[in-house]
Amino acid sequence: MNKPGKLDAFAENAEQAARRGQIIQEEVDHADKRNAARAEKQNGAMQAGARPYPDSFPKQHLKKPGLEAELDPAPMYQAPHYRGSGKLENMIALITGGDSGIGRAVAVLYAREGADVVIVYLNEHRDAEDTKRAVEAEGRRCITMAGDVTDLRFCEAAVEETIRQFGQIDILVNNAAFQEHTDRLEDLSEQHFDRTIRTNLYGYFHMVKAAVPHMAAGSAIVMTGSVTGIEGSKDLLDYSMTKGGIHAFTRSLSAHLLDRGIRVNAIPDPCGHHSIPPTSRRSTSRNSAVRRR
Repeated sequence: MNKPGKLDAFAENAEQAARRGQIIQEEVDHADKRNAARAEKQNGAMQAGARPYPDSFPKQHLKKPGLEAELDPAPMYQAPHYRGSGKLENMIALITGGDSGIGRAVAVLYAREGADVVIVYLNEHRDAEDTKRAVEAEGRRCITMAGDVTDLRFCEAAVEETIRQFGQIDILVNNAAFQEHTDRLEDLSEQHFDRTIRTNLYGYFHMVKAAVPHMAAGSAIVMTGSVTGIEGSKDLLDYSMTKGGIHAFTRSLSAHLLDRGIRVNAIPDPCGHHSIPPTSRRSTSRNSAVRRR
């Protein structure tokens, strides 16, 4: 039989073992807190550019199609340290959804490279005027036209006005789009689905069909694609479908126009498009550029 004193010694050893475990836990807890604080500091916006980028953004929900002028903080599109080198000297670029977001950034930097710019947008007049002023500040000409790219007649009129005022069209940027999330398939209405398809697919096709007859060899068509068109997005069923369609349209059109010397490419909407934010528990739309339509 074990003597009581021996059992007491085992119990005391157990208490010490438990205490040692507590000490280890406390040390790990302190380390976790230090690492969490360090990670929080490091997990802010990557600061690799010439300007500081914000770490966080206030919650906001803008009514469609949304105004960039109402966003807080204001999007950074000027790229003040980028110097143009005449890559697009005296070319004419027509940009759909050119009033804000992606479209505005493209318009300004195209102008910095020497292009005159035509901006097609839905009804965000204030944004369009702001972009027009930004293009003109680069020393280039800019005209704006409000209309719906789902309407072939408007697309034809936009191209005709471009030819009337500038005499040519060298670059078409198909960027206007509509995006709105749905949590459940049953909530994706026919009207919602139709609007996405017509804006994102019909709109791209209409602009191409209207512009190509006026484009010479050496011209270019740029489509705004998305990672959602490759990986899909559970809350953007219709939008992902259209982006996949845009990728296929780009490949097919590039082969179709090869003999005419017109280049066709697609780019992802910037930011690595990551996987479009949770997706927009803020809705987005874009006939406006990264905005929206």
